[in-house]
Amino acid sequence: MLPTSDQSSDGTAERPGNICTKFSAPFAINLDSLFKEKNVRNRLRLALLVLGTLAIAAAAAQASAQGWPTRPVTVVVPFAAGSSTDTAARILAVGMSEALGQQLVIENVGGAAGMTGTLRVARSAPDGYQMLFGTVDTLAIAPALQKQPPYDTLKDFVPAGMVVEQPIVLIVREDLPVKTLAEFAAYAKANQSKMQFGSAGIGSGSHFACAKLNAALSIDTVHVPYRSSGLAAQDLIGGRLDYLCALGAAARQPIESGKAKAIALLTADRSALFPQLTTSKEQGVAGVDSYFWSAFLFPKDTPAAIVQKLADASNKTLNMPETVERLRNAGIEPVAADRRSLAYQRDLTVQEMKNWADQVKASGLPLQ
Repeated sequence: MLPTSDQSSDGTAERPGNICTKFSAPFAINLDSLFKEKNVRNRLRLALLVLGTLAIAAAAAQASAQGWPTRPVTVVVPFAAGSSTDTAARILAVGMSEALGQQLVIENVGGAAGMTGTLRVARSAPDGYQMLFGTVDTLAIAPALQKQPPYDTLKDFVPAGMVVEQPIVLIVREDLPVKTLAEFAAYAKANQSKMQFGSAGIGSGSHFACAKLNAALSIDTVHVPYRSSGLAAQDLIGGRLDYLCALGAAARQPIESGKAKAIALLTADRSALFPQLTTSKEQGVAGVDSYFWSAFLFPKDTPAAIVQKLADASNKTLNMPETVERLRNAGIEPVAADRRSLAYQRDLTVQEMKNWADQVKASGLPLQ
């Protein structure tokens, strides 16, 4: 049972005559004597003692934050090992561990479209030793699909560093007789009753990317959800799917091996990862831009000094040529330096939450 307004979390009554400062020993001070003391001089002494204790406690907390980290830090990736999100986190962890002087330990906590791992971090202690490698899926899309989201992205987390993104690419099976978006549209309209597209799951970024594309092209095809874009790409290669709006990491290998054909980038701008590939807008189809981004977050109330130290470490790592090379080889793009600020991350999250809430509503998908 939740405590009532006149109870503490352990069930004991809290009255004005039985108030203690919220610090553990040796900083706990009973203020009862301060309120009862009638001698002005003694009350002043007690008041100064309380203020001194508060100052000591604040200084101790600040010193702890400044010394962070003193032990390994857990990074919760809310998707399975081997996913593109997991790959990005592990690449970044190498340079960041070196920058922080402590190991970043990746822990995969999948389930419920990434919400299981995300909720775990939301409920963790704000001491800097557990953080989330969140994505647009877990922070904006999945909550928008819930009647009662298990966490509040804006209230339960603090931004700690925008780091990577992936373009979304329309790829088709090798033997589909199309080479351009116009040819794809014509073929899909003529064969939509028997065509299938895959995604990384219902409500995922890859699902909504193809849903937006289908709406723009006025086609209605069958959606086949998978646990990841990588698994969907395998079935595309095997001929069991016709097309896929794949994350860059999932699209890269099938395209380079010639086992799938790239038709268009579903982004506003071209990508350095696929320099020869034109965007959907360049090919005459606007309004289907989709991105997949990832960022670090701490649970709310994490000291600002810890948050900034983590952000500095991620920024330093993203400036390392070897990190950039490893990310791009995996089909993942580091975000530009002017988009790594904590303020930008928060503003983007607000924008994305509104954007995806609107898209979920327009899609007609039932809320969970």
